[in-house]
Amino acid sequence: MSRSDTTPGPLGPYQYVQNALYYVHVALATVVIGLIGIPRVIRGGREGANRVATGWIGYMLWAARLHLGVTCEVRGTPPTEDCIVAAKHQCFLDILAIAHAVPRRNFIMKREVMRVPVMGWYAYKVGCIPIDRSKGRDAMRAIVARIGERMAGEGLGQLIIYPEGTRTRPGERRSYKHGVGTFREATQLPVVPVAVNTGLFWPRKGWGVRPGRAVIEFLPPIDAQTPNDDFMTTLASQIEDNSDRLMAEAGFRR
Repeated sequence: MSRSDTTPGPLGPYQYVQNALYYVHVALATVVIGLIGIPRVIRGGREGANRVATGWIGYMLWAARLHLGVTCEVRGTPPTEDCIVAAKHQCFLDILAIAHAVPRRNFIMKREVMRVPVMGWYAYKVGCIPIDRSKGRDAMRAIVARIGERMAGEGLGQLIIYPEGTRTRPGERRSYKHGVGTFREATQLPVVPVAVNTGLFWPRKGWGVRPGRAVIEFLPPIDAQTPNDDFMTTLASQIEDNSDRLMAEAGFRR
């Protein structure tokens, strides 16, 4: 791809038509791939579920290139060992790209999402952890306990967390929530920051996607020896400064 591919392309009515076709396409593919993959999950458990998930996510990324002309370059070294992945979150595209780049991905998800047919069952099988936000601090303690159980059993994998707690617009910064620090302190696992510029191509609400090559970048891990008092500042600086750099490469100016 040429250098111009790293900047968002034009947006016209045709892109919205393709946007709709994309969502219809991936909805149907989710049902088909999910049903076809059930025997593999039954035979292979979590490993089988992750293999199906890798194929499913890869298919959605391929469909995004086909319909929308958008791809996502992965820079840095995606982790393969147990760790916490703390990422900037701008849109659906960065969820797909980060999850596809790591082999044993899992998320902390709203309990209601894990009740969705097909997708919710796979989320449970790959190790996603449900959260009941109505329970406040009890919910956090339950998550820490579940993480401990996973680590003591078949391993945690790569737990993907969005420290800001929601999708943000390009150039927007929000306060980082302390959940990631709590999980780090409880597990003593390294935290891998991830910077993104995906929101320049794929809006928060998922409509009006621009063609081009977005970028996510896995940054050097913040190890467990970093003092707790410095951790959140270091994490925010790494993610935000590098996300700003990637957005500037794509032509974004505040």
